[in-house]
Amino acid sequence: MATYAPPIPVVSAHRVEREPRGWTSWITTTDHKRIGIMYMVTTFLFFCLGGVEALMMRLQLGAPNNTLVTPVVYNQLFTMHGSTMIFLFVVPMMAGLANYFVPLMIGARDMAFPRLNALSYWLLLAGGVVFYASIFWNPPEAGWTSYVPLSLTSYTPSGGQDAWIYLIHLTGLSSILGAINFYATIANMRARGMSWGRLPLFIWAILTYSILIIFAMPVIAGAVTMLLTDRHFGTHFFDPGTGGSPILWQHLFWFFGHPEVYIMILPGFGIVSEILPVFARKPIFGYKAIAAATVAIAFLGFLTWAHHMFTTPIPEAILVFVMLSSYLIAVPTGVKVLNWIATLWRGTVELKTPLLFCVGFIALFVIGGISGVFLATFPIDWQVKETYFLVAHLHFVLMGGSVFTIFAAIYYWFPKMTGRMLDEGLGKLSFYLMFVGFLATFLIQHVIGLDGMPRRVYEYDNVGNLALYNQISTVGSFILGMGVLVTIVNVVRSLKVGVTAGPDPWKANTLEWFTTSPPPVNNFDTIPLVRSVEPMKDIRREIERRTHGTQATGGATVPTGATQVGV
Repeated sequence: MATYAPPIPVVSAHRVEREPRGWTSWITTTDHKRIGIMYMVTTFLFFCLGGVEALMMRLQLGAPNNTLVTPVVYNQLFTMHGSTMIFLFVVPMMAGLANYFVPLMIGARDMAFPRLNALSYWLLLAGGVVFYASIFWNPPEAGWTSYVPLSLTSYTPSGGQDAWIYLIHLTGLSSILGAINFYATIANMRARGMSWGRLPLFIWAILTYSILIIFAMPVIAGAVTMLLTDRHFGTHFFDPGTGGSPILWQHLFWFFGHPEVYIMILPGFGIVSEILPVFARKPIFGYKAIAAATVAIAFLGFLTWAHHMFTTPIPEAILVFVMLSSYLIAVPTGVKVLNWIATLWRGTVELKTPLLFCVGFIALFVIGGISGVFLATFPIDWQVKETYFLVAHLHFVLMGGSVFTIFAAIYYWFPKMTGRMLDEGLGKLSFYLMFVGFLATFLIQHVIGLDGMPRRVYEYDNVGNLALYNQISTVGSFILGMGVLVTIVNVVRSLKVGVTAGPDPWKANTLEWFTTSPPPVNNFDTIPLVRSVEPMKDIRREIERRTHGTQATGGATVPTGATQVGV
């Protein structure tokens, strides 16, 4: 007697819900995929604005004693650039990627709270609009950290600083609501069989990212509220002239600011952990160790905020504790790096563009991590704190870290989002331009800092080799910008003439590749039963086994013991 086995589930076109059309459908949508796309497009536009601001600063610093912009304009560019990249690009871009892919990767049909999800996006957009509207009167100029007393009314009476405060409030509320949504979705809406030990590593990263946001964002919300009342309602929390404490602002800001570093980088770690095994054609090395390291980094991130304050009057016993805890956080980070390298080791490596950005990220992040260990040693930090050495370190861990992983994600998941492949030639050109341009821009800034050039200055004297070093850095920044521009051209071109991708062009491991490209409104008609960390591999093996069994029996029967793939 022929043995019956349930069929391999497929997405049936006649069962897919019809997607609403027209521009009004985007404004009113609660579909997590459309919200994710709006997040990504919006934040990338802000990224381009922040990049233009960075290039203008580099032009000013390209020659000694330059007068291209005034000191006030330079401070405004500096403040707008830093605030844009952190609050309007990296953090919400990660939220956009998570919006699109978290439900797909866990086998859910949408987020837990779709309307709350839409509200999160509109709050982000409102924060960006309010912030950039300040250019029509007077942009903020107290730096992206808004240290007091620079950010008090006595120094910056304009409304630009208030716009910065509203930026933090609106984007912070957006992040908190999104984080609650991510946590609820991951905790309650996973496919059958997807236990905590079978979560994709990107989902582990987003879960940890969400917990960090929930604990850290209320602190900066309280801090900027206190700053706002100091500026307009006569309170004296931070004003040293009336008994306030500028150090209190630093404690509050960095108690948020250091976890914010990991809010920006942990999703990038998750992206790399998903991409590497796909293009190494082998399982991720040390799944449990990487997941545990993600949680450990998040916990230790709350213990090390004061290493941003080594030059403030803090007792040396506390400095020693913070220094040791900063060293300790390098351990789980090192575990991740070693596991990524082990994943590539002796793998059948395919050097596609997503993998190139991941490998570039590992190289740049290791350099940034090593310089971070130097800065975690407080006697060294005392010497280089206010120099370009710190600027170089910051960009190696944030741009070399977060931005390179975001570009890896764009090239990896673009086929799933659009149904078309990005051009490999243009992708590799973009990577090499960005990698070389990044090194030319920021590697030499370590030397600039060690030669004594202070950061946050708009001009400098022609002393030693500072002019040459800054010229190299400026040229490198434009090469980097060209690399970003190539990716923009690639995306626009591929949307029209890109090769059709199919549902699973990379032969990947996670559930988002089980559905069509792009996915239907309801994501899945049949949600597969998850049996391992790599459910798509299981599905492909089952299809292959049944195909061979059918051929062996002349198409009449299915082999005994065939297991059910879907529910």
